[in-house]
Amino acid sequence: MIRTNQGHVVRALTIAGSDSGGGAGIQADLKTMHQFQVYGMSVLTSLTAQNTIGVQGIYEVNPDFVRLQLESVYTDFGVDAVKTGMLANAGIIHTVADFLRHICVENLVVDPVMVAKGGAPLLRQESVATLKEELLPLTMVITPNVMETEALCGYPIRNFEDCHRAAIDIAALGPRAVVIKGGHMPREWMKNTSNLVVDLLYAEGQFTYFAGERMDTHKTHGTGCTFSSALTAMLARGASVLDAMSAAKAFVHEAVRGAEAWDVGTGHGPTDHSAPISVGFKPVPSAFYIWQDNQTWLPYHGADLPSL
Repeated sequence: MIRTNQGHVVRALTIAGSDSGGGAGIQADLKTMHQFQVYGMSVLTSLTAQNTIGVQGIYEVNPDFVRLQLESVYTDFGVDAVKTGMLANAGIIHTVADFLRHICVENLVVDPVMVAKGGAPLLRQESVATLKEELLPLTMVITPNVMETEALCGYPIRNFEDCHRAAIDIAALGPRAVVIKGGHMPREWMKNTSNLVVDLLYAEGQFTYFAGERMDTHKTHGTGCTFSSALTAMLARGASVLDAMSAAKAFVHEAVRGAEAWDVGTGHGPTDHSAPISVGFKPVPSAFYIWQDNQTWLPYHGADLPSL
């Protein structure tokens, strides 16, 4: 395990739902944190009966018990970074936000989990306002996909220009950095580079892009959880948001690639959390990077890319 300059083991906490299938939720979070040599802890907000085919049932944890878990973890272990995933309802969001505000968490990653891969709702619609009002002002990085971005900003996302506008608007709600994930972006948005999946990072008034090869695979269950957990682990280790972003994106890309060789589940299969990690890259803001097969980030200077 990695240790801080003060000598203690680096610790990260995931506040999220359980995936009984093991590919997403706290199971994916803890696997990812361990891969990044960070000690992972968990607070459960909900239980799901879930597999690669879909979500068969959800049991939401009482907010008072969520708080008890938070108190148990924090008073004994402490935390270097926290991420939230599935929060389920407004009561849980309020409880989590109130606790995190009280302990003054610096490194908070919010993955605004709203819908499962198979389409099952994981956050009540009326809870979005509570998320925006109470949790986002405490947030270091928020990591929505395109659909979640639309729910947060309140208007449709039809192109990269809309993504830019939405990132700025979401940042105005409090997060110091906004990552709009590209997995659900239509191919035509990328014009001559439609074979890429591009994640957009907006931080300190600048846009930076990280792209990986678009793989035609159904083994992408839990990619959002895995990405946000990798980001959290890197922040816990002391990385900047930009450095954490490059490591998290690279890890997810290799985890999806690694899952091509196995047969776990019959639906949207999970990623391979034993993928190698790459944490040494130092990206420059306002650039466009592509993850190469030789496991390095390279600047890209092609035509018809989003305006930098």
